[in-house]
Amino acid sequence: MAKSYAEINEKIKKGTAVVLTAEEVAELSRTLSPKEIAQKVDVVTTGTFGAMCSSGAFINFGHANPPIRMEKIELNGVRVSGGLAAVDTYIGATDCNPERPAYGGAHIIEDLINGKDILLEAWGKGTDCYPRKHIKTVINKDTVNEAILYNPRNAYQNYNVATNTTDQLKYTYMGTLLPRMRNASYSTAGELSPLINDPECRTIGLGTRIFLGGTEGYVTWNGTQFHSTKEVNEYGIPTSNARTIAVIGDLKNMSSEYLRAAYYEKYGISLFVGIGIPIPILDEDLARKVSIRNEQIETTIVDYGNGNQILGKTNYAALHSGEIEIKGQKVRTAPVSSLAKAREIAAMLKKRIAGGHFQLTEPVRPMPTNTGLKSLLETKPEN
Repeated sequence: MAKSYAEINEKIKKGTAVVLTAEEVAELSRTLSPKEIAQKVDVVTTGTFGAMCSSGAFINFGHANPPIRMEKIELNGVRVSGGLAAVDTYIGATDCNPERPAYGGAHIIEDLINGKDILLEAWGKGTDCYPRKHIKTVINKDTVNEAILYNPRNAYQNYNVATNTTDQLKYTYMGTLLPRMRNASYSTAGELSPLINDPECRTIGLGTRIFLGGTEGYVTWNGTQFHSTKEVNEYGIPTSNARTIAVIGDLKNMSSEYLRAAYYEKYGISLFVGIGIPIPILDEDLARKVSIRNEQIETTIVDYGNGNQILGKTNYAALHSGEIEIKGQKVRTAPVSSLAKAREIAAMLKKRIAGGHFQLTEPVRPMPTNTGLKSLLETKPEN
């Protein structure tokens, strides 16, 4: 029999809801059918903690006296957006000062979370209502009005495995790739990954309450580069990067345990983001989806050194073993995300729900279907 959000939330309120992590329900599926799991389990928690470059934060500094319309803004020497009215900015995680490329937007975000002072310097042309032309001062999370994490593209549903067939080192967002396929890197949490456990986004949509960076957050939209028409395997899982989500949360309440800056050598800056999404087990179909195991989740192996050529497929059980085979060659594997943190997030979310401290929200708008992905076309502008 199907369950409703209201019925599950009532169980959560009473402390009687049965909550399992995605790893626990995957193991349970070895002995129970989807129908039995649907009858027994109310919520399954997921988790991921990996580099998510398409992240950032909106900040409102408040007005100075006399006021300034900030048109050029730097935080700790890093140029950030000056295109948001008078005293607002958006800090992109990958923003940086080219002269100091190992420190950037993600580090500013982490410094703000940790209560550190940030040097703000801003310039404007001066207007009748905003006469000031320059300001230099110090801010922190207690002095600003709002600090809102808003990430346009997070929590990829599956992702490619990266390797390198050339004779040169390759420095990428998937880490440093050694020549002649001496290593391969991957970034998804496998059976713990949020969008893999609900591959059609039946319960993940606009308004879904999630764990984000150590506090509660929400899904605000489908993420950029959302792609629902990718090839899927026999279990309905896309075999490479597909759907994404846009998320929002109060940066002031987050923790650098779950939101952390990173620098990739000769590539640049990124932000590691911790996300956990609860999946309500409304029916047998969802029970079947959350029962997916690492050996059933395939992904595509891509040559990042030679034009993104596809070299084959593998699964997450093989990736987690530390070695896969590519065209007859044994290749060492390593994650560029943290499985330990993903497990920690799923367990923490489980504890909050089971303790009655985290209610589920039904999406007010579902994710789109039958969406493709466009590439940038290079055309000559007209004279």
